[in-house]
Amino acid sequence: KSAKIGPYFAINYSLNALNAPRCWFFQTFSLSPLLSRGLVYDTTYGNVLKIDSNGNILVCMHGFVYLRGGQVDEYYPNKFIQRDDTDRFYILNTLFNLSETYLYACLVDFFTKSTRYKNCQKGFKHGDLFMSHRSMFQDVRDAMDHLHDTNPKKPWRSYFDLVVVDTRKPMFFAGGTVLRQVDTDTGKLRIGTYTGELQHGTVYSGGSSDIVCDLLDVRGKDILYVGDHIFGDILKSKKRQGWKTFLVVPELVKELHVWAEKASMFEELKHLDIFLAELYQHLDSGSQECPDISAIQNRIKMVTYGMDLCYGKMGSLLRCGSTKTLFASQLLRYADIYSTTCLNLLNYPFSYLFRAPLVLLPHEAAVESQAKDQIAELSEHMLKTTNIKV
Repeated sequence: KSAKIGPYFAINYSLNALNAPRCWFFQTFSLSPLLSRGLVYDTTYGNVLKIDSNGNILVCMHGFVYLRGGQVDEYYPNKFIQRDDTDRFYILNTLFNLSETYLYACLVDFFTKSTRYKNCQKGFKHGDLFMSHRSMFQDVRDAMDHLHDTNPKKPWRSYFDLVVVDTRKPMFFAGGTVLRQVDTDTGKLRIGTYTGELQHGTVYSGGSSDIVCDLLDVRGKDILYVGDHIFGDILKSKKRQGWKTFLVVPELVKELHVWAEKASMFEELKHLDIFLAELYQHLDSGSQECPDISAIQNRIKMVTYGMDLCYGKMGSLLRCGSTKTLFASQLLRYADIYSTTCLNLLNYPFSYLFRAPLVLLPHEAAVESQAKDQIAELSEHMLKTTNIKV
């Protein structure tokens, strides 16, 4: 219960401290149907978007209002965005972005519906936000102590060959920062750059991925890097260092549950795609007739929408109907393996070799399908020309 009301309490507490108008305060309700990672926030229009790997818009939400085709066209005539325009489009890749997504939606919904404010082309800024926190190691130490120091057999630092805090990803995977030693009693950094050998139980701050490899005396591919940030963890470590990567996707718990429960809906989508292909199977550039596919298209939209509602307001984290999302395409490209938690590795021996199943390219799948049809025709012909009875 506290996990559900936490973000709202923090927001409302801050608004109360700033003497903000009471109409700014947010109501408490479950976030799970609304929020998911991999969404894109449009800073120009205040829309939250769900896109595929090419930037095509799959779902668009303004505040808490789900926009339909014609409404989306008003903002994006081509239903397409340049996702590389990072000044305008912000990709919500981390779990920390979930509360940001909710806050964006709340503010846009409030100002859109409120009659007290005029809708202008440019926004307004008032005041500053200031956040104070202790050293990075003190925060990490308190969290780890809370988890492990209840009747411990050994101190938690003894389980690790190397402990590094404040790595400042993704800078960590490039030039990095100065490696310094942390005073574990005070949490303060010791003066000077650390250049010695690896000391077991010592806590370091900063550094880079190259320094970590040197301290551990390993190469990039000897490391399995576990993280939940598709950009700061997985993409950068894979592209710049060639590390093996493990993406933690806790949302898979719900994804798997819905996928198993609503498998019939995806099967219907596949059958609709096959039926659509069969309508054009015997047509070519000389054909004058044009099949009426409007009914099939409408049914595909209805089934896709029904599937999305099973996952939440913005649909699945990984797909929209039969189309993969941006998050899914990045996951498949940069993560060597992924799961709900790294604890699932305990179910495998350390010598286990993870291999992805073979996926045929479209032209290979076409050849395989043609070969199956030819085998079926040959079998039928043999049955007709022989005395074999089945």
